[in-house]
Amino acid sequence: MISRISAITASAFIMHTALALQPALADDKKPATISVTATGQATVAPDMAILNFAVVRQGKTAREALNANTIAMGEVLAALKQEGIADRDLQTSNFNIQPRYHYTKRNSSGEQKPPQIIGYQVTNGLIVRIRKLEILGNILDTVVTLGVNSGGGVSFTSDNPDKTIEVARKNAMINAIAKAKTLTGAAGIKLGRILEISEQNHGRPRPQAMGRMVKSMAADEAMAVPVASGENSYSITVNVRWELAQ
Repeated sequence: MISRISAITASAFIMHTALALQPALADDKKPATISVTATGQATVAPDMAILNFAVVRQGKTAREALNANTIAMGEVLAALKQEGIADRDLQTSNFNIQPRYHYTKRNSSGEQKPPQIIGYQVTNGLIVRIRKLEILGNILDTVVTLGVNSGGGVSFTSDNPDKTIEVARKNAMINAIAKAKTLTGAAGIKLGRILEISEQNHGRPRPQAMGRMVKSMAADEAMAVPVASGENSYSITVNVRWELAQ
């Protein structure tokens, strides 16, 4: 009799345990999901140019080369300030002093004399931010006339690209939703709630081929360097994961 009661009790316990575990197992079942990656872009005409150039001078001594370089760079800085470039938009970079060597040829025995210092070269670099693009061509012409003889890199950017980046971000999300709806529509299912969103900011703008010419409005406009500013494209990529509606 005792054995029979124990068997009934054990059977009831097992049944209760199975019923208790059934909802838990159902809750642990992961929903079907879909992940989509999409990119959005937005373009804007740049409102600022960044110049990167240098003055290079040589001399028999380091002092002589430095003096010549200092005079030339001083004239360049004075001209830039006269054009309205603020101190905050002028930054020295890559100042360098190097010896210049003379290398002799090897003799018939293959021997070669040690190189001899025949002078020095001083390089003084300058980064300039131009916030008025209409004067860019004239500035390029001016600095070269005053002694800039190295570098010459020009890049275009926006002083405040936040609004353009925001448009790119919205476009990326619109594209992600459209892509996800196309995929699920072809499969005959519907999107559920969004589970996760992440973003990749591509940061630096990419120049576009189309552009407009920027010329100096100064009296000697014919001497201004023609410059095409074009447009900058900002790009944002989003990764979105949805739960699929069952």
